[in-house]
Amino acid sequence: MGQAIQRGERRTNVDDIFDYLHEEILSLNLRPGDKISEADIASQFGVSRQPVRDAFSRLANLDLLLIRPQRATEVRRFSMREIEKSRFVRAAVESKVLQRAAEYCDTQGAAQLDAALAQQEKAIKEKDFDSFGALDYEFHKALCEIAQADFAFDVIMSEKSKVDRLCMLGLSKEDRMPELVADHRAIADAIKDHDPEKAIEFGMRHLSRLDKTIESISATKASYFEHADE
Repeated sequence: MGQAIQRGERRTNVDDIFDYLHEEILSLNLRPGDKISEADIASQFGVSRQPVRDAFSRLANLDLLLIRPQRATEVRRFSMREIEKSRFVRAAVESKVLQRAAEYCDTQGAAQLDAALAQQEKAIKEKDFDSFGALDYEFHKALCEIAQADFAFDVIMSEKSKVDRLCMLGLSKEDRMPELVADHRAIADAIKDHDPEKAIEFGMRHLSRLDKTIESISATKASYFEHADE
């Protein structure tokens, strides 16, 4: 592979390898089913195999890598069962978060939501599509903080990361961002109006945006999905 990557100070080798591979997988530079070599990654980073092995383990725990004895490690294919499970868990957690956010939102919380939305709208105006992923995470983190359930964000982030690759295979960011920001605006308005039912309704509609993407990708890119005999 390429020349050794420079590692930043105050970070472990495992952190740097994990972050690099995590981004490569989520951005689909490494696609479902692609093989990954411990030796190649170790050479690229100029390290021994142990930190690579540890980074692989962390990625496997996120269902992003498939590690099997005596077989090549590969980028994990999508599992319809795991997608359904992940979305079920996320919907349950976010429903509670949205309910509490609508109940607890105060002036400070409303300002926090407005600031988050302003950043998203600025990104659209400036066509800064690459930053939207981070801004999306920040919006959902703000919801958890307003709900006084910051711990829920860890669950949401974990489950969200499992399907983010599907988002990359769907509509382009240019097409997707305005629709998602409109969803965020509807959610924020309901929360500021202290209307938990509307907040949950808009939140679940937001999550359902992925339904057509999943259906389309499973039909057109079947090799990206696990099969029963694997």
